[in-house]
Amino acid sequence: MAETWAPSDPGVMRLPSGVLVRGRGLRHPLPTGSVPSFGVYLLGKRPPPTAWEATWLRWPDFRLPSDREEARRVVREALSRAAEQRVEIACGGGLGRTGTALACMAVMGGVPAGKAVAYVREHYRPRAVETPWQRRWVRRFDNG
Repeated sequence: MAETWAPSDPGVMRLPSGVLVRGRGLRHPLPTGSVPSFGVYLLGKRPPPTAWEATWLRWPDFRLPSDREEARRVVREALSRAAEQRVEIACGGGLGRTGTALACMAVMGGVPAGKAVAYVREHYRPRAVETPWQRRWVRRFDNG
C-alpha cells in the first residue's frame, strides 16, 4: 500500500502526474504529522542523521549541484519513489535548491522545461528557484 503525503500537508506539491512531493527548509521546524519515508537533502555539507532513509546531494547555497549527473540520478530516484512513498526535498531555506530540484522533478513529470519554474512557483512557493543559473539549469534540464 502506498504511503504518500496528503495534498494538504505543509509544503506538499502535486506534479501533473498526480505524484505528491514535499519541499521544506531545514532551518524551519519539522512540520507536524507524517514524516518522510525518503529525504533528499541539498546542502553544502553533510546533514545530520534522520530517522528515515535519506540521501545527501552536495549543493552549495545559491549555486548548482557539485555533480550534476549525480543530481539527475537523485532527482529521478526521488520522483520514482514519490509515487509510493513520502518523499521530501529540502535545503536550508526551502526555496532555491529545493525549488530547483522540484522544478527538475516537474520537467521529468511532463512539465515543459521552460514552464517548470513558473509551475513550482504557483504550486509550491512563489519565490522558489532563486538564482538566474538555477533557472537556466531547469530550462536546460531536459536537454541533458
